[in-house]
Amino acid sequence: MTAVTSSAFAVRGVIEGFYGTPWTEAQRLDMVESIGRWGMTTFIYSPKDDYLLRDGWAEPFDDAALQKLRRLLETCEASGVSLAVAVSPGLSMKYSDPTHRSALEAKLLSLVDAGVRSLGLFFDDIPGALQWPEDLSSYSSLAQAHASLVTEMWSSVHGRGATHFMVCPTAYWGNPDDPHLKELCQAIDGDIDVFWTGRSICSATLDVCDATAFVKATGRPPLYWDNFPVNDVAMKHELHIGPYERREPELGSISRGIVVNAMEYAESSKIPLFTIADFLADPFSYDTEASWHKALAEVAGDEEDLVALTAFAENSRSSCLSLSDAVPLTDALSELSFSLVSGDYDKGAQSIRAIAEAYTQAAARLLHQPLHNPALLPEMRTWFEAFELGAHIVRRIATLAENRQLETSQVTELEADITRLRAMGRRVFGDSLDMAVEHFVASAQPSPQR
Repeated sequence: MTAVTSSAFAVRGVIEGFYGTPWTEAQRLDMVESIGRWGMTTFIYSPKDDYLLRDGWAEPFDDAALQKLRRLLETCEASGVSLAVAVSPGLSMKYSDPTHRSALEAKLLSLVDAGVRSLGLFFDDIPGALQWPEDLSSYSSLAQAHASLVTEMWSSVHGRGATHFMVCPTAYWGNPDDPHLKELCQAIDGDIDVFWTGRSICSATLDVCDATAFVKATGRPPLYWDNFPVNDVAMKHELHIGPYERREPELGSISRGIVVNAMEYAESSKIPLFTIADFLADPFSYDTEASWHKALAEVAGDEEDLVALTAFAENSRSSCLSLSDAVPLTDALSELSFSLVSGDYDKGAQSIRAIAEAYTQAAARLLHQPLHNPALLPEMRTWFEAFELGAHIVRRIATLAENRQLETSQVTELEADITRLRAMGRRVFGDSLDMAVEHFVASAQPSPQR
């Protein structure tokens, strides 16, 4: 792992903040130990589907929940990682109601009493305007209500021993000149960190230009909430195991840092998280592909498993960050298509056959042999199955090419399998295999009569 350098981001962290089933306690503790070993500084606990942190924000933690948080805190401290816990009251809170405020204050104070020193209030993914009639008559805007609440809660927990506070605003992405964001930031303590995801909810790039605009608009550097590798909501068909890329290294000097939102799949998340830790520790020396291959080796834990996992992973790089996916397959299919024009059938057939056999062997190992890291299979199984079917389709293409049948009606036999692959709802091979089959079928001529 790359050593932390002088150009490292100050805050280098992971947030368990996705929609979906929260990690088990064992997964969470293991993740904290991993990111600590990789040089990360921060773990934020705030899953969207943890009832007591969102829908049940006003209810006190029971003893079991507090004990679990204490064990998490102990693991963080042993791993050199700072723990933060954030509550999301915005779906139902009546900001002007003293009873609601007291319930939230008691909840946050119970976290401080349990030893948590970094706290947060998250107002993301809630209505963008005041809802309760009492609030409409008490505040001029949603930002004013949030600023009032944040100021009161920070004062209370700081007085009890908290040392850090963070806010995710309702306007957490897009134009930093957003009126809500500016009003909120102007009204709260300058030491409070404010999250921002960049130009988009899931930003393809993070750059200095946008960070500078944020500083100018809000008077403080952004703490980036980077929605990668998370794959919730509309991204569930993708498995985000590609490397971290398209983030400018100079951001470390103009932001508070970057906290990335992981996937529901804890073990799979470790692949991109390893590369993220690498980048954040030494952004100017970061080598995307070298870091990614180290990450795959780290998670695979076995040489033969690594070969198979790499074959799969190179066909599962689709995300908002990635400009390429399934490059070896795309190249082989391009060579095959050109061979149909040039007449050099053997060259194209050999190229696609080599890929087909490699992928078939990889799928067989991943699905049908015991893996050194057994936690991968339950998380990746459905993508592995799509990969196996895709490998079968590539083998059929190779056979048709070898038999000089890719330009005949025989190629229509691929349609049933590609339809099955689409129906699986798992993105593997990018668009390359789908487009190739469509092209071959559309170009096919009737088989000669015998």
